[in-house]
Amino acid sequence: QVQLVESGGGLVQPGGSLRLSCVAAGSIASIAAMGWYRQAPGKQRELAAIITSGLSTNYADSVKGRFTISRDNAKRTVYLQMNSLKPEDTAVYYCYSAIKTTGGVFTAYWGQGTQVTVSS
Repeated sequence: QVQLVESGGGLVQPGGSLRLSCVAAGSIASIAAMGWYRQAPGKQRELAAIITSGLSTNYADSVKGRFTISRDNAKRTVYLQMNSLKPEDTAVYYCYSAIKTTGGVFTAYWGQGTQVTVSS
């Protein structure tokens, strides 16, 4: 059994910063990509940022230069540092990871989501 547990969401004023964290727990043999998707009300879920096991990163155009994704493989944790937040960043942020369990194959896992609200 694998779980992704997120933390760090909340309410912040425009221009502010937040840091999201997501830790993978369970019978994990290997972790490939880790990332963050987000879903705003009435919109489809979209990629915000992703990082591979080799530390290559990819960002949505809308967050480039403001968000930074990083990971700590020893802690099985991925982070999303969000700076210069805008009201349009308001969404539920979901942690994503491709994980191989002991004796298994790589499978996509999702966290439960954490709300980020940017408002004055």
